Amino acid sequence: MDNPDFSIQIQELEKTNRILHKKLERCQNERHQLETDIATKEFLLKKVICELESSQTDLQLRGQELENTLNSLHKIQAQIIQSEKMSALGQMVAGIAHEINNPVSFIYGNISHISQYTHDLLRLVQLYHHYFPNPPVEIQTERKTIDLDFLEKDAIMVLNSMNIGTERIRDIVLSLRNFSRLDESEYKAVDIHEGIDNSLMILQHRLKATDKSPEIQIIKDYNNLCNVECYAGQINQVFMNILVNALDALEELNAKRTYQEIRDNPSSITICTSTIDSQWVKITITDNGSGIPESIQKEIFNPFFTTKPVGKGTGMGMAISYQIINEKHGGKLEFVSTPGKGTEFVVQIPIQQQV
Repeated sequence: MDNPDFSIQIQELEKTNRILHKKLERCQNERHQLETDIATKEFLLKKVICELESSQTDLQLRGQELENTLNSLHKIQAQIIQSEKMSALGQMVAGIAHEINNPVSFIYGNISHISQYTHDLLRLVQLYHHYFPNPPVEIQTERKTIDLDFLEKDAIMVLNSMNIGTERIRDIVLSLRNFSRLDESEYKAVDIHEGIDNSLMILQHRLKATDKSPEIQIIKDYNNLCNVECYAGQINQVFMNILVNALDALEELNAKRTYQEIRDNPSSITICTSTIDSQWVKITITDNGSGIPESIQKEIFNPFFTTKPVGKGTGMGMAISYQIINEKHGGKLEFVSTPGKGTEFVVQIPIQQQV
């Protein structure tokens, strides 16, 4: 006969066991649900992280694009400002050249007549002197007062000097007009040598000897070149920018040397021209200045970069020159510089433009 207490204990144990099983099942279900929820949240979290990383990458790309666009806008703005300045300068130069040309042409055209009149008058005076060797005392006194013999010789010399001076002014005016080239808004076949010589003519005042340094030598090695299709005014601007930089470099070096040191090792700019494969022209402009430090050579063509003091340089000259040669003419503007020895700029442009 079973023990009643033992049966009751078994029933209670079985009841407890069933309760525990149900709790275990519920816990397992809850654990599965939690695992599912965690997996879902991990998936969503990873998705959000990926989207954030993608957004961050997009933002970085957009930021870089905006920065590039801003730099381009600054560059374009600077180029527009510089172009406007050059246009205004060109108009002013052309205007001044035109205003100077009129009176100079008037003087130059009349010098030949004055010279002829002077010769005629002097010849007449000589005839009077020949046929009337003993004029009245008043005439003899006046001849001594004005020193007629000196006047006859010096008058001719003065007229010759005036003629040379007016020719010089006419050459300068012609150089200014040719340099500005305001009437040439399209490609035109021009003489490259003429453009270089016009730039040198305008810079002549910086080449002359001073009390501090001897004359800067210009060495030309021009080869036969056919006319080159280009924007003549812009190409002249490039020559002017390179020559001005070369003169600045020479003056900077000469400021550190004595007059005798400069005389022993003269400052010079060598200009060479040649043809490459009958399709390109090559112009090299070399100075024997102090050269460009290696640390800044990569920045020479960057807009606004300059080594000159504030107010003396805008840092746009070489950047504009690079754009004119490389972008507008499909050419190449390069340089080679050795610190302490000098700098050579090389300009290459096609003889005919591919329109």
